[in-house]
Amino acid sequence: MSNLIKGSILLLVILAIGAGLVVWKNNVGASHATVASFNKITKEEIELLLADLAKQNPMVLKRFEQDPTMKKQQLDNLKQLLTFASEAKREGMHLEPTNRQELENIRAEVAAVNYDKEINKDKGPMPPFGFISEDQVNAFWAQTPQTGFLASLKQKVGLGEENHEEAFLKFLDSKVAILKSGNPSMKDREISDEERNQARDFFAKIEIYEKEFDQKANAGELPKEFVDKVNLQVKLQQAQFLAQLFSKKSAEQLKVTDEEVDKYITEHPELNKPEVKAKAEEVLARAKNGEDFAKLANEFSEDPGNKDAKGEPQGGLYKDVTKGRMVKPFEDAALALQPGQVAPLLVETDFGYHIIKLEKKGEGKDAAGQPTETYDVRHILFGTTYKDPDDAEAGAMPIKTYVRSKLEKEKEKKFLDELMASNQVSVPDDFDIPQVSEEQIQEMMKKQQQQNQLPPMNPDGEVQGAPDEAPAANTAPAAKTAPKTAPKAEPKKK
Repeated sequence: MSNLIKGSILLLVILAIGAGLVVWKNNVGASHATVASFNKITKEEIELLLADLAKQNPMVLKRFEQDPTMKKQQLDNLKQLLTFASEAKREGMHLEPTNRQELENIRAEVAAVNYDKEINKDKGPMPPFGFISEDQVNAFWAQTPQTGFLASLKQKVGLGEENHEEAFLKFLDSKVAILKSGNPSMKDREISDEERNQARDFFAKIEIYEKEFDQKANAGELPKEFVDKVNLQVKLQQAQFLAQLFSKKSAEQLKVTDEEVDKYITEHPELNKPEVKAKAEEVLARAKNGEDFAKLANEFSEDPGNKDAKGEPQGGLYKDVTKGRMVKPFEDAALALQPGQVAPLLVETDFGYHIIKLEKKGEGKDAAGQPTETYDVRHILFGTTYKDPDDAEAGAMPIKTYVRSKLEKEKEKKFLDELMASNQVSVPDDFDIPQVSEEQIQEMMKKQQQQNQLPPMNPDGEVQGAPDEAPAANTAPAAKTAPKTAPKAEPKKK
């Protein structure tokens, strides 16, 4: 799903819960027994997010205040997130056992991690949960839940305590299941004893701090603003988890088929370029009649790679092309020829119409150093690219690429509009934004410089004392496997 559940600068800053949790950290959240409602976020909750952002990254908050486009995009992203989470809940995805367990796991993680930061903020640097002693962990595992008929009855209705080892197994099983579902390469991977022990230690520390958080929050011993912030993080990270589940589930129905692309092009004459094909057919006939192919390429080819670094035309030649480098229609047509032959028909790719002549076949090595087939080929490109008239900054692109992108956006917008209407998601835009002082920005930049050993920067993020002109970022030498004549718009394998 290309345009839905986009990254949000505001949310990414607010929802970060600290490094060091590695495999077992998951940026989602949940409540204990119930799942929050996601169809609304209040003005007070937005202001709580922004107040925290003012402390974490005042420069981002300043941009948020001054840039209406950024502000709108952030709010739209938040609305999309809540919409997808609401729909996931409406479809009952939160009740699936693994998902339900993970929601419970992460509610605990969010509460514990934030509690750790709050109560230990003035004690100096320490890794997450570093102030929990080994004795506390051992005591946790030594605890025995209540037994007997009453305890059994409470557990059946969701009120009783669960054995810590049983709870840990559920925690671990859900983590592993989710990791494997999101990473096919881990499908058959077994968790090592070391990883299991790390997870067990992490689980115990989460439970210890979550219990302390709940007890103190219920007793009113923690600042209300802090408790509200934790609950809001739980809500948003829970929403993120469910939204990702729904996004994966609905991705297939939003795909645009080749048939839909072809139908759209047929129905829009401005995208059809019969004159381009007619001209290509004319030049193909000349090539087949024996005219100098290199001269025809230099005269007619629209491939920008037909010129070398000095601007000299190359006769449409690609030398020592390794098999698998070009897009399939181009390569299939080239390798079906004998050296010296011109393909009898035009070859169409997303880049346009190609006239192809095979020069020679050979043997070489691929990027991994393995033997592979190579070939020298000339081609003449008649491009069929299109520039989106509604996007002044967009460059020309293959017509099918443009159409597919356009149809995807239209499908996604319609889909999202319908979801928003049915879920009645509400995100306010009349909230107050905290004022950011120059002192706050300077202090943040100073901390960043100390942490990352960066050179001094001005408030715009530019390095102070830097030369007016810096070398271009893409001055690294080209890969050794790329031919010297490789074009910018070369029909590379997709």
